[in-house]
Amino acid sequence: MSPMRPAAVIILAAGQGTRMRSRLPKVLHTMCGRSLLGHAIAAARGLNPEHVVVVVRHEREAVAAHARECDSGVLIADQDEIKGTGRAVWCGLQALPADLEGTVLVMAGDTPLLGAEVLAELVAHHEGVGVTVLTALVEDATGYGRIVRDKRGQICRIVEHRDANETERQIREINTSTYAFDLHVLRTGLEGVSTSNAQGEMYLTDVVGNAYTTGRGVSGYAVEDSWLVEGCNNLVQLAALRTQMNRRLLERWMRHGARIIDPARTSIEVGVRLDPDCEIRPGTDLRGNTRIGKGAVVGPGEFTHTVVGQGARACHVVATGVEIPEGQEIAPFSVLPAKGAGGQETANL
Repeated sequence: MSPMRPAAVIILAAGQGTRMRSRLPKVLHTMCGRSLLGHAIAAARGLNPEHVVVVVRHEREAVAAHARECDSGVLIADQDEIKGTGRAVWCGLQALPADLEGTVLVMAGDTPLLGAEVLAELVAHHEGVGVTVLTALVEDATGYGRIVRDKRGQICRIVEHRDANETERQIREINTSTYAFDLHVLRTGLEGVSTSNAQGEMYLTDVVGNAYTTGRGVSGYAVEDSWLVEGCNNLVQLAALRTQMNRRLLERWMRHGARIIDPARTSIEVGVRLDPDCEIRPGTDLRGNTRIGKGAVVGPGEFTHTVVGQGARACHVVATGVEIPEGQEIAPFSVLPAKGAGGQETANL
């Protein structure tokens, strides 16, 4: 196995997320064409690990079923009644082969902007140490675990917000809940984790302190763009993350040559493909596996799982699951597929 390839990725999807004020489990809320959990699984698979484990607890059946819909090869681990991220990871380890060795990546299931590129950088930075923590500098660190460093600047421990004193709460470098561990260090470190803290939970962060005190080596890798590690605990944060991802997706396609007239009034999902020289007019929603061909002009309107051929025009159109041929001009205010004779739907024009 390549040293750049982790042996496993453990995704923590066991949190209750009651602040979402929704009957839908937090990690199943969607943005830009995928659930929060779906984004995490896609990022994990981008590293080509041997195993991907999703740890579930609240709404277990729904979350586990969705995880398998996203990726049939994921392993499901149940967290028991003992609370905390440390316990969640311990339960995740039980789903892995007992003789597995190498690097295991741990990440949250609710950081949808965290992609495979940053995770790969974390794994590369991890070589030669017991634990590497992905960190970020933020203006307001309220609620986050703080990174505490020794006099030499090395990470010596992570203190949760509720357990931090006033001095520690002034620290702006935060724990992103994303780590690369040597598997042996992780297993042995979890054996000594207790629930003696303000929340009565098994903190995964205690493994970091243990690695420091036992000389296993702790390093940090700081991500410059803090949006990439922003978590989601309520619908306000979900909307903000959706806006960020939408902007980034549109910017990528504009750099690829797509003419998007007003990005602030255009929405796009991760499965959409835009060819160079196509034009997307304001007020357009692009969903599913839609493909807009070179020189095509679309919008305003809504296009879902639709292929628009080169040079075609579809303005003020709603299209779902159809293919608009090359050079075709669709009449304004059309809804496709149209009802054909006998009430049958016509999928191709």
